[in-house]
Amino acid sequence: MNSGSSFIHNDGMKKLPSPSRSDVKPQYIHHVAPNPLPDDNLFVPKHKDFKQRCVKFAVTAVICLLLLLLLVGILLAYYLSSACVRGVRCGDGSCVWESQWCDGAADCPAAQDEAHCVRLHGSSSLLQIYWTETRTWRSVCSHGWTRQQGRASCQTVGYSRGTYFKSGQQKTGDSEDGFLKVRSDLNPEAFILQQLEPSKTCPDNNVVTLHCTDCGRGVNSSRVSRGQLASLGSWPWQVSLQVGGSHRCGGAIISPRWIVTAAHCVAWAPSPAGWTVYAGIVDSSTGTLFRPAYSVSYIAVHEGFRSLTRQDDIALMRLAKPLDFPASSHVRPVCLPNVGLNFTASQKSWITQFTRTANGDSSHLTEAQVSLIDTEECNSSTAYNGRLSQHMICARDIQAGMGTCHADSGGPLVSLTDGLWWLRGDSVWGGPCREQNKPGVYGNVTYFLDWIYRQMKKHQVDE
Repeated sequence: MNSGSSFIHNDGMKKLPSPSRSDVKPQYIHHVAPNPLPDDNLFVPKHKDFKQRCVKFAVTAVICLLLLLLLVGILLAYYLSSACVRGVRCGDGSCVWESQWCDGAADCPAAQDEAHCVRLHGSSSLLQIYWTETRTWRSVCSHGWTRQQGRASCQTVGYSRGTYFKSGQQKTGDSEDGFLKVRSDLNPEAFILQQLEPSKTCPDNNVVTLHCTDCGRGVNSSRVSRGQLASLGSWPWQVSLQVGGSHRCGGAIISPRWIVTAAHCVAWAPSPAGWTVYAGIVDSSTGTLFRPAYSVSYIAVHEGFRSLTRQDDIALMRLAKPLDFPASSHVRPVCLPNVGLNFTASQKSWITQFTRTANGDSSHLTEAQVSLIDTEECNSSTAYNGRLSQHMICARDIQAGMGTCHADSGGPLVSLTDGLWWLRGDSVWGGPCREQNKPGVYGNVTYFLDWIYRQMKKHQVDE
């Protein structure tokens, strides 16, 4: 009998021998895993994927286009609401390229781009021309300069052709901006700027001075003010502006056809037909018997004039026919103040005005020397208390109680500089004589210089 262990079934069946360790083998059951169901999110047909990418691209493109249009709209709004970005504004708000400024061709509707290309500088009336390429004012070499070019330059400033007086020259120093010289291939019919070309130096070291009128020669400057009656011819630019045979306002001759006066003087009678101008007189009644009467063809009142505040209180009268300067030494223009002309308080300044005689029958021209007053002092609480603007100047009589408190409307205030008399102001108002802190107030002609030349050029008459 085998001694090894045996396996006995409960049902009493025959014992079977137990399997040895080596006979025992692991049993594996093969499980077949079912195939996974397809994922709808992972499986996308090629044509559907391409369509989605096209939609995304189209949406991105539309957004970018809208942003670009928004940016263009912002830039356009900025351009329209602000100053010209790469150009210069015309007077009506339109713009021209800076390269078109002072090129000899009128690109602005009212030719503003060619209105301020020529100027006179300082007491010597040095001719200067704006050179667009360098954005600088340049002096002009006198070598090759002619009377014809001088006359054309005066017309460009605003004077009529017949007012041209003379061209001169003065020595020049070094200039970082350079100069302009007459072109070798000169076309005398071309615009004056087109007849010139840039140059680092002048051939003869001289530059052009230009006098468009024979102005500023008059009274002996050594006289002392006493508030006295003026002598005939001592102030040859003074005129009497009359309505119905009566003196109404004073004025100053600046050219054979143009008179400077105050806007408030002519505002109440704006029709040129109502005015008569007398020049070369010192008595407003008897003097008219010996002098011709000049009619007025046009009156220009500054567009900014306000009667209440006397803002921009300046006006121009154009005569129907020019004054004849050579025929009378008693009639001559005063000089308009050039750019760069420096006035000081020590310079002699005078006022002239028609003052009524004792019997009141007529007005006689009187003269008085005055001292200029700082605008801040004149605007103090003890004087005009802030009523004065930047385009007003003040003058007080050297002798108290003389002159300015009865100044003519539009009467001239003049100063002597380098031997010539320059128009500093037109009378706006004067305080009562009893108020010692109320000096005379005048429109600052230097401030209105561009306006004066613009009006003269706009209504220029060839003669």
